[in-house]
Amino acid sequence: MILSDKTIFRMLDSGELCISPLDPEQVQPASVDIRLGNTFSIVEDSSAGIISMEKEIRYKTMVTDTYILLPGQFVLATTMEYFSLPSNLTAFVEGRSSLGRMGLFIQNAGWVDPGFCGEITLELYNANRCAIELKAGRRVGQLVFAKMDAPALHPYNGKYQGQKGATGSRVHMDTEIQ
Repeated sequence: MILSDKTIFRMLDSGELCISPLDPEQVQPASVDIRLGNTFSIVEDSSAGIISMEKEIRYKTMVTDTYILLPGQFVLATTMEYFSLPSNLTAFVEGRSSLGRMGLFIQNAGWVDPGFCGEITLELYNANRCAIELKAGRRVGQLVFAKMDAPALHPYNGKYQGQKGATGSRVHMDTEIQ
């Protein structure tokens, strides 16, 4: 069940759901607007020119209120907001159609697990032929919350728990069977 603005406000007031900073106007009828933070990270070039999933990936991180995303460029960014979800709530990250129509693709794994705490890292890609100016504080998407039928047996406590800033891939830390 997708949460309404009424339920979101109730959960925020009770402290069951935490979003900070939050302007009440960010709460929409069935979502919460997310804003672009001021941290951006790009993959550093490697001498081999290959990114391996077995080795730590190095990133160059910049803290700035304005970032120019060049055509065909990929950058990690972060939300301005820090989220803390209870164990019975999940969320979906959705980009804004207005930005997609400019050629700005906003993605993240698309899913926020129950129990997650942290800023959300966004993957941004410029599919346009022109550069796109990104500004911290700008609304870039929304978070749609869904209540689960029961609390998760094992709420999220993974390698991105508590992340702040544009957090690079930690795929090299995966322990599952290849």
